[in-house]
Amino acid sequence: MPEGITAESLMNNVMETMSDSASKYKSVPFYEEEKRNPMNSQFNRLFGRQKPVHHILGGGKSADVLLWRNKTISASVLTAATVTWVVFEWLNYNFLTILCFVLVMGMLAQLVWKNASGLLNRSPSKIPRLVVPEEVFVNIANLIGAQVNHGLSFLQDVATGGNMKQFLVVVASLWAAAIIGSWCNFLTVLYVGFVAAHTLPILYERYEDEVDGFVYNVLGQLQHNYQKLDAGVLRRIPTGKFGGKKFE
Repeated sequence: MPEGITAESLMNNVMETMSDSASKYKSVPFYEEEKRNPMNSQFNRLFGRQKPVHHILGGGKSADVLLWRNKTISASVLTAATVTWVVFEWLNYNFLTILCFVLVMGMLAQLVWKNASGLLNRSPSKIPRLVVPEEVFVNIANLIGAQVNHGLSFLQDVATGGNMKQFLVVVASLWAAAIIGSWCNFLTVLYVGFVAAHTLPILYERYEDEVDGFVYNVLGQLQHNYQKLDAGVLRRIPTGKFGGKKFE
């Protein structure tokens, strides 16, 4: 390997670029960076993004919750998810135990209601029936089925589309998810993803210029180092067919 193109030098260059980018964005205010390079904030978006983050997330109520447009609802959803994770993971309850406790508490509340109303009013009041509409289950089933079919269709398109780069990215993502799943259970992975979905979009929307510039600097340095490695090492590797002697 030629001098200066070692794995250590490449890693040092990447780390220097990351530290330089981080120090630049810490020392330069956001409005000054926009004045110095106004075209960056308009066109140099991550992965060629041209639409706002809210539009990419769907632009509906779910996007409002993820981007904390209504802080009360977003905080309530995140708190409910946290309480659920604590109950099942830290307190070691399971779903059947919680369900039985809720049903018992509901039955006791109805029993107290009936007896207390009978003692006070001399005639027991009619207890309302708790009925879950069938449309709720139908809508949930349709939503889950649509998402599952969309995911399967995406994986099939990637496998048969002929885009090897996209195929390798998806395979690497699934492999990373499998590794993470071996470290913790499904509920913890689901909770971490839920928290990330409620924190990363709002942070990116608030600091998108800094994040985009930082990522592009790192990717540019990686591409530059790869070009040096390709010109100095990879292109010197012979790619012709090896000729062997034929034995009769």
